[in-house]
Amino acid sequence: MKLGISSYSLQQEMNQGSMSMLDVMDWVKQQGASHVEIVPLHVDLLDTPSLVHDIKEQAKALNLALSNYAIGSNLLQQGDDLRKELDRIKAHVDIAHALGVKNMRFDVGFLSKEESTIIRFNKELPKIVSACQEIADYAKRYPLTVTIENHGYFVQHSDRIITILNQVNRDNFKLTLDVGNFLCADESPLLAVKKCLPYASMIHLKDFYYRETGVALGEGFFETINNNQLRGAVTGHGDIPLRTIIGEIVASDYDGDVSIEFEGIEPCLMATQTALKLMTTYQQLEERSCE
Repeated sequence: MKLGISSYSLQQEMNQGSMSMLDVMDWVKQQGASHVEIVPLHVDLLDTPSLVHDIKEQAKALNLALSNYAIGSNLLQQGDDLRKELDRIKAHVDIAHALGVKNMRFDVGFLSKEESTIIRFNKELPKIVSACQEIADYAKRYPLTVTIENHGYFVQHSDRIITILNQVNRDNFKLTLDVGNFLCADESPLLAVKKCLPYASMIHLKDFYYRETGVALGEGFFETINNNQLRGAVTGHGDIPLRTIIGEIVASDYDGDVSIEFEGIEPCLMATQTALKLMTTYQQLEERSCE
């Protein structure tokens, strides 16, 4: 596994205007990370071709690999709206190729907790599968893997993710595996990672504080599907057994990129730097134990 950083981890700085995507890439390189994941929430790369060029050139200048390009999308639409969305996603596939990344993540869609039932999932499944097949087939023209991620309540459960992956049944369609997001569905991260790891082409190391209470706990906390409370943590400081999970990754056949993804309320530069150091230590310890 190769440890890097998702630009999403520094979203606080980008939201404040104190760092650009190119600044983020500089900072990631300074931390000793092997790659950076491009998550441009603050700008649409379809509208800024010059930034696509600048990101690629900056990566070359820094000798910093671009591991993944992640966009938001919604396949839970109908008719012309869905067709427009599929065409937009495919345009982003072209952007991913222009960047030279190995993976591109798009979203299935987002629903409220109340709407995210298994009945609704089974109803939407044929449309989701068809849409993902179309995107994967389009991406075959490039050396590129397209992925979905376990997030957004509706497809956060490991069984739902695996169902989609198996029914799409494309060699270039895999999973961006977020080890923390299973807690949003109140599912054991360790057990879910064991199930989903064979499908992964990208991994996010994320951590949460998890509290089994129906009482809102205040700033930074949000509800899980079953009305428990979560708050983003510095990766390695929360309640997810990350050293054990890294041990599972190290012992597996997975040899791809792994990104630190921080989404807590702590200062993001400190949090991300701390996380990278700690996850590097965990990786080294687990690799020694496998020797």
